[in-house]
Amino acid sequence: MDKLQQTAEAVLDQLMREYGTRVLRLVTLMVKDRSLAEDITQDVFLKVYRNLSRFRGESSMHTWIYRIAVNECKGHMRSWAFRNLLPHAWIQKAGETTTEGIVLERAAKDELVRLVLKLPPLYRQVVALHYYAEMSIGEVADVLGVSEGTVRTRLHRARERLKEEWSTGEGFEWTETNG
Repeated sequence: MDKLQQTAEAVLDQLMREYGTRVLRLVTLMVKDRSLAEDITQDVFLKVYRNLSRFRGESSMHTWIYRIAVNECKGHMRSWAFRNLLPHAWIQKAGETTTEGIVLERAAKDELVRLVLKLPPLYRQVVALHYYAEMSIGEVADVLGVSEGTVRTRLHRARERLKEEWSTGEGFEWTETNG
C-alpha cells in the first residue's frame, strides 16, 4: 500500500500547531511588541509554506523555522517604521495569581523579562533562543549563522549585563550552559 503524502497545507497546519506559540513568544521577545510579533509570526509561517518544498533537511525543522523567524525579526528591526515605534506591549502570559509565592515568582520573571528586553538585539537574540526557545548552543549558532564560540560569548556578555542590572538578585540563580 502506498504511503499517503500530506498536502503542504496539512504540513503547515501541523507546524503551526507545533511551533506557533513558541515562535510567537520568541518573536515577541525580540521585537518587544505583541501585535507586531503576531504579524511577523504570520509572515514567518507564510515563508515556511512558500519554501516548504525547498526544505532540504540539513537542519531540524524547528531550527529552520526559528532561523526564518530571526531573519524576519531582523528585517523588521532594520526598517524605519520599527526604529521609530515606541514599544508599548510586554510579553504577557495568563496565569493564576492565587498565592503569594506565585505572585512573587511572576514579579521576578517580569523583572527579568524587562531586563532582557533592554538588552541590545544581538544579546537579546541569543537569550531568547537559548533560554526561551530552549535551543542548544549549536542550534542557536545554526539559526543565527555564527560560530558556537560567538554564541557563548554573546550569552556570557548578556548574562553579565543582566547581572549588573538585576537589582535584588534574590531567588534568581545564574547557571552555566553546556551547549
